Amino acid sequence: MSSPIMKAIVVENGGASLAWRDVPRPEPQDDEVLVRVHATALNRADLLQRAGLYPVPPGASPILGLEVAGEIVELGHGVEDVYVGDRVCALLDGGGYAEYVCVPSGMLLHLPEHIPMAEAAAVPEVFYTAYLNLYLEGELTAGESALIHAGSSGVGTAAIQICRHFGNRVYVTTSASKIDALRRFEPTRIIDRERERFVDVLRELGGVDVILDPVGGGYLADNLTILNKRGRLVLIGLLGGVSAELPLARLLMNRQRIIGSVLRSRSRKEKIEITRRIAERIWPAICDGRLYAVIDREYSILEADSAHAHMRSNSAVGKIVLNVPRD
Repeated sequence: MSSPIMKAIVVENGGASLAWRDVPRPEPQDDEVLVRVHATALNRADLLQRAGLYPVPPGASPILGLEVAGEIVELGHGVEDVYVGDRVCALLDGGGYAEYVCVPSGMLLHLPEHIPMAEAAAVPEVFYTAYLNLYLEGELTAGESALIHAGSSGVGTAAIQICRHFGNRVYVTTSASKIDALRRFEPTRIIDRERERFVDVLRELGGVDVILDPVGGGYLADNLTILNKRGRLVLIGLLGGVSAELPLARLLMNRQRIIGSVLRSRSRKEKIEITRRIAERIWPAICDGRLYAVIDREYSILEADSAHAHMRSNSAVGKIVLNVPRD
């Protein structure tokens, strides 16, 4: 008996092109569900994986895609309190650029009917990343302040909203062309990285307690300069370079901490625990509209190549979504 098949995006020609091809459909294992994908969303990791620069974690699907929204169509053994037909979204280890994907039941977030699938697909990666790194890794507490680099990114727009939601002062860096788009989130201060040095602005404002940095590289010394005593720098990306000189004296005297953090390679157990925290502290505010994913543009998954080109242009504010056709 032949295995069931589905359509999925396949990376071809050494990453030069993407194609919508027939591939084997996954089957849910114990404590997993099979989700019919309605939408997925792009992440920088997709571009790196496509280029062969981001190894897939052991056991993860080699198909691109780290988040989805859809409906449950099949239950694996041992799944409880989840039903066929439920509308859900989820963080993934991989496999989102496809018609179907398997998801551990403990990583599901249940969607109310009023949230569109495209919007829900843009939620998991950015809200998990922002909350995890600001409040769990960075231990941001009441009365403290945060600096968000690349504030117009999907993670950046989620992080601004979360800080405002919990009452933390939040400063953001962005390019001049994206400043107006960020004003609606009412950060404490927007810093134009093309005309201002964030280190000068934050020094005058008294520094910050937590920095969320996807840039790395040459930002390191300036980050530590404006980080308060016992401040935490959470490094989540290396867009600006993989190495930098570390001012050890400042780090030592101010008892600062540098925390390296990734999400995709964490264990299933860790991700289920993070999901539980998100469900308790973030999900209710998403369900009632106080927090929401910012969508820059939607494409059909058949236009995945064009969507990737748009992400590479660095012109997006928020997330780029791929809608999956029903037929």
